[in-house]
Amino acid sequence: MNTELLLEGLQQLSDFQARWHAYEVDETLRMPAEKAREVITQLVERLHDNYPFWHPSYAGQMLKPPHEIASIAYFLAQQINPNNHALDGGPATAKMETEVMAELARLFRFTEYLGHLTSSGTIANLEALWVARNLHRDKAIAYSSEAHYTHSRMCEVIGAKGVEIASDHQGRMDLEDLQAKLETGAIGTVVMTAGTTALGAIDPIFAALELKKKYDFRIHVDGAYGGFFKLLQIADSPLLGEQEALAYSSIAACDSLVIDPHKHGLQPYGCGAVLFRDPTVGRFYKHDSPYTYFTSSELHLGEISLECSRAGAAAAALWATLQCFPLQGIEKGLGAILSKTRQAALEWAKLITASEELRLLAQPSLDIVTFFPKLEDNRVSAISEVTHRVFSELMNDTQHPIYLAKMNAKPHLLAEHADLIWDAPMLTVFRSVLMKPEHLQYVPQLHQRVLEALKHD
Repeated sequence: MNTELLLEGLQQLSDFQARWHAYEVDETLRMPAEKAREVITQLVERLHDNYPFWHPSYAGQMLKPPHEIASIAYFLAQQINPNNHALDGGPATAKMETEVMAELARLFRFTEYLGHLTSSGTIANLEALWVARNLHRDKAIAYSSEAHYTHSRMCEVIGAKGVEIASDHQGRMDLEDLQAKLETGAIGTVVMTAGTTALGAIDPIFAALELKKKYDFRIHVDGAYGGFFKLLQIADSPLLGEQEALAYSSIAACDSLVIDPHKHGLQPYGCGAVLFRDPTVGRFYKHDSPYTYFTSSELHLGEISLECSRAGAAAAALWATLQCFPLQGIEKGLGAILSKTRQAALEWAKLITASEELRLLAQPSLDIVTFFPKLEDNRVSAISEVTHRVFSELMNDTQHPIYLAKMNAKPHLLAEHADLIWDAPMLTVFRSVLMKPEHLQYVPQLHQRVLEALKHD
């Protein structure tokens, strides 16, 4: 953390607050300095019970700390604690939210749109599906078997029928199964995922748009994890595969989009975003709340959001971050960071492919790498057992711990590995999320540590 920058910001904020007349803090809010120090010391000690999410040795789940500019901006704005539900509660941060949503809309080529920040990608997807249900109350919402589990859960919440579409061995939606279910005429919205949680797979969005020419349905894109990789596509980066690039270029013609700045946007939890290509869907949000809207006749963010109170600090943090890391290709800004995380996945995939001890489950589409041990014993149960052992050994190594994640892969994801003997319903594999640009230089160490642990059998 840049302490000097934080202190400068606090001083500037203090100068702003000094514009109002002085007052005494009420005695009920005061606390002894010694008690405060004691509590903070205990807090920090308890925080030691965490994995090193900030370090490249952590290559497990989709977790990483926010950039320091986001943390400082959030902390400073939090001292005022604006509420972006209404302009009354946060005039400055409401404008920042409008500005960052405009930047996201430009990135995805949404010329006309309605959008806002949310407290998470889950809530953003809930809003998108809620609008979908309101547009076709008598029709279902479809999503692939590899889509995030919240889609089926949110269908239950909003009272919509959910339809699961099969996925192929690369974790992408199976278009033949989709078309067969579209033939029924019972599906109103199809959720296409840009970056599945398991493999980081990109659904064939362009092909789904082609199906729209024949069938009447909407497309919602869940880009919670992989949305920001759009930057590689607009830069025509060779790091992005042809099919993936085609999918990203097709998002502009889809009906709605969710993206999660608290994943690849360097933000603290929670900060999600939802965009609708048709601004008129705002009619579904209309409600009466006369006790909060009185200082402006302009549209309040609370009038286009299912949530009420929302942290204005989240908008401030994202705004400050995008000022420092603009959404402009891959030469600088956020795109330069993502190009390194993508390169890290490609580099590790090469090492795994060339290895005699490991097998790649599937070629990575983004920055998630999945692999498993190569054994003489091809029983799924035996391979899973080694995966569990190596996972535990690496994490608990006192000298040089490495943190990976595990995933239970169903047979269809391993269709190309015909020699596997399926004596168990699923194969436990390693899943590594390389979200930090430092992972590019750290990949050889990660790979070597896995190989060393495998030799202990």
